[in-house]
Amino acid sequence: MSADIGELVRVSGIEVKGTVAAGYEDVREEFAAVLGNPDEGPDHSAQLAAYVRGELVVDLWGGPVMEADSLTPVYSSTKGAAYLVVALLVQDGLLDLDRTVASYWPEFGAHGKDRLTLRDLLAHRAGVVGADAGFTAEELADDRIIAERLAGQAPYWTPGTQVGYHAYVIGALAGEVVRRVSGRTIQEIYEERVRVPYGLDFYLGLPDAEIPRVLDTLPMAPTPAQQAEITANPGSAHSLTGIAFNLNAEKPTDIVEAGNSYALRANGQTSFGGVGSARGLAGMYRAILGDGVEPLLTPATLADFGRIHSDGVDLVGGERSVFGAGFSALSVERYPVLGQGTVGHSGAAGSMAFADPRQRVAYGYARRRFVYPGGAAPENVHLVRAIVRAASA
Repeated sequence: MSADIGELVRVSGIEVKGTVAAGYEDVREEFAAVLGNPDEGPDHSAQLAAYVRGELVVDLWGGPVMEADSLTPVYSSTKGAAYLVVALLVQDGLLDLDRTVASYWPEFGAHGKDRLTLRDLLAHRAGVVGADAGFTAEELADDRIIAERLAGQAPYWTPGTQVGYHAYVIGALAGEVVRRVSGRTIQEIYEERVRVPYGLDFYLGLPDAEIPRVLDTLPMAPTPAQQAEITANPGSAHSLTGIAFNLNAEKPTDIVEAGNSYALRANGQTSFGGVGSARGLAGMYRAILGDGVEPLLTPATLADFGRIHSDGVDLVGGERSVFGAGFSALSVERYPVLGQGTVGHSGAAGSMAFADPRQRVAYGYARRRFVYPGGAAPENVHLVRAIVRAASA
C-alpha cells in the first residue's frame, strides 16, 4: 500500500484522507457524508479525484482498507477507455464512423446487420445485446469469443432503429472492428497510447504484480425497501434485459462475482473488466481534455464523440438512455451542472468518470460496495455539483 497519506481530517466524526485545493472544502464535506451514510454500512469505502483546468483540486479517499492507490473493479466505466481508443483511430483516419461495421468485419453482416454503421454500433443501436444461449463465464471474459458469437447472432430489433444498452458486449463488438483495421486489440492500443504515457492507474488487463492493490467489490446491501422491490420484480431471464445481462445462460452471471474474477480482470474485458483508482479514471479524462498534458483528442473529435447520437427509451433498461458515440451523455437530467458535450461513463458498482470540455473538469469516482440497483452511485450527483460549483466560483 502507498505511503501517500495526505491530510487526515475528521468531518462530522468521519475520517477523510487526502487533500482539496482552496475553495473545494465543500467537496470534502460531501465526501465525508458519503462515507458516513448509515445505509451503506461500516465497511463502505470510496475514492474521489478531480482536475479543473489541469490542476488536481480534489484527491480524497476513506473507509476501511481504502488507500489512495487502491484499485477496484470499475465495471462499465471501462467502456470509456474502449471508446477513447476508437476515437483515436477515427482521428488517425483508420476508422470512419459512417462506414458500415461489416465493411471492416464482413462476418458481422449476417442476419440483416450489414447496413449498421460504426456510429450506430457505438450508440448502442446494433440490436445484439447478447446471445440466444448466453455465455459461459469463460466466454464472457474473452472479447474475441464474444465477437465471434455475436457476428452470427440475429439482432433483437432492426439494427439502427432503437437504442438498447449493450452492457456486456459493446467493447467486444467495437474491439473486433479495431482489431480488423489495425491488427491490434483495444487493450494493446490503450496500454501503448494512453495508460503508459500518461501514467494512469487504470488498467485494461491487470498485471499480476498489481493484484495486491486490488480490493474486491463487496456485494450489494439493499435497504429493506430496496429488497422488497427486488423480491416483487424478479424479471425474466429471457427478456432483453435478461439476455443483455447474461441471465439466460446455463449459469446466469452474478455481476459482483464476474467483476471480481481473475480472468475478467487479467483479460481487460473492454465492456466491464477494467480495474483502476479514482485518480486513474480522472487522469484519463484529463488527458482527453489536454489540460496541462498533451491532448489525446482534438476538439473536433471530442465534439463529434460527445454530441448526442441516441436518445430514447432503452429497450434493455426500460428508461431513457442518452448516448454520444459510445460515451454516455452525462449532462442530461441527473447532472444538469455539466456542460453539453461532456463525455464519460459510469460503472455498475457505482463508479463514474467524465470530462466536461466546456468547464474543463475531469472527474473520477470509485467505491467498493456495489450500489443498488447498479450504475452511477447516487452520491455522484452531490459530488459533481459541489466540484462544479467550486470550479465556477
